[in-house]
Amino acid sequence: MSTDILLDVKNLTTEFMISPNLTLKAVDNVSFTVKKGEILGIVGESGCGKTVTSLSILGLVKSETSHVSAGTVQMKGRNLLNCSSEELRAIRGREISIIFQEPMMALNPVLRIETQLLESLQLQRKISKKEGKELAIEMLNNVGIPNPEIVALNYPHQLSGGICQRVMIAMAMSSNPDLLIADEPTTSLDVTIQAQILSLMQNIQNNNNTGIILITHDLGIVAQMCSRVLVMYAGKILEEAPVMEIFEEPKHPYTRGLLASVPKLGSGITSLPYIPGNVPDLSMLPQGCKFSPRCPNAREQCQMEEPDLYELNPVQKARCFQYKNLNIENNK
Repeated sequence: MSTDILLDVKNLTTEFMISPNLTLKAVDNVSFTVKKGEILGIVGESGCGKTVTSLSILGLVKSETSHVSAGTVQMKGRNLLNCSSEELRAIRGREISIIFQEPMMALNPVLRIETQLLESLQLQRKISKKEGKELAIEMLNNVGIPNPEIVALNYPHQLSGGICQRVMIAMAMSSNPDLLIADEPTTSLDVTIQAQILSLMQNIQNNNNTGIILITHDLGIVAQMCSRVLVMYAGKILEEAPVMEIFEEPKHPYTRGLLASVPKLGSGITSLPYIPGNVPDLSMLPQGCKFSPRCPNAREQCQMEEPDLYELNPVQKARCFQYKNLNIENNK
């Protein structure tokens, strides 16, 4: 693995057992890398597998009804999927941190903010309770929370969504992790707070050379923050490319549909284009290309066979039969 590659995910597959006779693949043969200091965006509609991918990396889908059934997740010479529970606990929060999608749900409602930060710090470092409290105040101050001494004594329900999100970021960054996973970090925040959160994440990236996986459905945030993008659908990657290629020359019909549905100020359009239909139920996936029932370019082959993720050039890939011959040319 290249020295600048921080995380290398190969053929990751995560399954959920719905019944003794029905197992669903929420993540299906997904591969990607994250470089040091890079912000990788993962986009797609709700239910396409973005969050499950991130939880699989951290080993948070191990249960009687869910597990990673195939693939590797390499970081610092270790396959995280082979690590024991004790080893993963040592990695989480130290080397890899996550900002969960709903801070009000992720924070413990019956514990003060100070207590939750202190618990996180004492798991990572050997410090006294007094030192931990002082460091907790410093962490809240570092993420731009006003009056951190007062906020530290509050419960989550006493704080706004933006402040709770900053608390989550402070907790995630307390150990200066190598990799930060941000799952919809600006959901339900007003645009002013959203801009502050994104600026804070950019500072984290620049100051610590932290690799970031940014999971979002907001393509405006992707354009602002990311250097490379994965487009997911029904548990699979449909397109992968640098952010400029995604916006200037998207290859997959699904990517083009997502971009077309974004409102543009001053365009004069009174009715936005949209992708017909819905993300398929994983228990009733169509045969062939999973996007074919909604695709304006679908042909008979698409309804019968599953396309590969074809390499169009050294930096761009797309899962669509129209690029099959181009992929053959590129690999001669």
